[in-house]
Amino acid sequence: MKTYDLIVLGAGSGNGLFGPELAHLRTAIVEPDRFGGTCLNRGCIPSKMFVVAADAARGVGEARRLGVHATLDRVDWPAIRSRVFGRIDPLHQQGIDFRRSRGIDVYTDPARFVGPRTIDVGGTQLMADQIVVAVGARPVVPTVAGLDSVAFHTSDTIMRIEDLPRSMVIIGGGFIAAEMGHVFAAFGVDVTIVAKGPRLLMAEDEAISARFTELARTRFRMLLDADATEVRAHGAGVRVTAVREGIAHQVDAELLLVATGRRPNTDLIDPAAGGVELDEHGHVITDHAYRTTAPGVWALGDAANHFQLKHMANAEQRIVAHNLVHPARLRQLPARSIVPHAVFSDPQIAAVGLTEGQAIEGDVPHVIACRDYAETAYGWALEDTTSFVKLVVDPGARTLLGAHIIGPQAALLIQPLLQAMMLGQRVDQLAHDVLYIHPALSEVLEQALLEVKS
Repeated sequence: MKTYDLIVLGAGSGNGLFGPELAHLRTAIVEPDRFGGTCLNRGCIPSKMFVVAADAARGVGEARRLGVHATLDRVDWPAIRSRVFGRIDPLHQQGIDFRRSRGIDVYTDPARFVGPRTIDVGGTQLMADQIVVAVGARPVVPTVAGLDSVAFHTSDTIMRIEDLPRSMVIIGGGFIAAEMGHVFAAFGVDVTIVAKGPRLLMAEDEAISARFTELARTRFRMLLDADATEVRAHGAGVRVTAVREGIAHQVDAELLLVATGRRPNTDLIDPAAGGVELDEHGHVITDHAYRTTAPGVWALGDAANHFQLKHMANAEQRIVAHNLVHPARLRQLPARSIVPHAVFSDPQIAAVGLTEGQAIEGDVPHVIACRDYAETAYGWALEDTTSFVKLVVDPGARTLLGAHIIGPQAALLIQPLLQAMMLGQRVDQLAHDVLYIHPALSEVLEQALLEVKS
């Protein structure tokens, strides 16, 4: 049996743990897939590189509203794909070589617990004083009749297809469906979305979700409030049967994308053998310092939280890195419940904190303030008629409970609102004590803040 001071399971955010403070330890990392994890190889980074290309393609046709008449000659899918993965794919081996050059042992077989702080990797048993579980997540494949008999894609594979299909059907109505629907529709693919909910992006504030769904109808064919009940091969593609209000609808397409959520990979590592307890969703149970129920075992990222967000995993990695070497001065994330997210579709969405519905359901005192992009000078320049900012505010404390944006650069615009929430700044300070550049798009934040009732 080989022994270490620290073993890290997973080379996504877990790979970032090996900073100077840990350089004196005997360390190992186990990654049976690709270094960089989901974000680098099949998630955040490649998908946004595709989104940038899709935004450029969509912008050609959209420019006519500005008096600029242009045409899109063609979309070179192989070139787009090569631009993305030509940069990403070499990083896997570079990551392995770099860690080994720093004296860190790298194992590329799957790992599983076989006892307290003891794992088996490819038949070799390893033991460590401390183990960090950062094994990430994978796509959920739902139980649909016939799905196991046809070729289909998930978010893990869809970006690596050889050629653009003429048509595709997406099962799912969340952020992957929204982003990939945008990408492929912008490239000329006929996209149909089949979703269980009455709107797309049901986790968003209802006004945001409703506006996004309204705009999506102009780009995609959609079957909402529908259950995909059967998938069969049909010609060179697939036929999806979806039932809505008791009526069966059939959708034919060349390609099927299943985007029905993700699940933690914790079931693959036999956590119970190591004394590591999971919640009902399969996430590792941790305290605020990211200690698990097993002494000496920590967990972070998609394996431990429900957010499935890289920026959350990175923040947790920094906390765990500190706590590993400073057990007497444990840190925790400040304002752990304030977690922002963005959907990089068209339109873009960003949000943080309570939705209006959650405030009502939780009987939380609140007031609402909204402002359209169209009411700002830059909104005029964009000829924007559909984007807006919505704020949920505590009327007593005068602090933000939530912020929701749909429109261009939403992920950037939300940052000062997020900062205000995390630092406890009042909306009156943001509205009256801060200058907003005119005529920048950020003026829509100022105007929304000024709308908050006193």
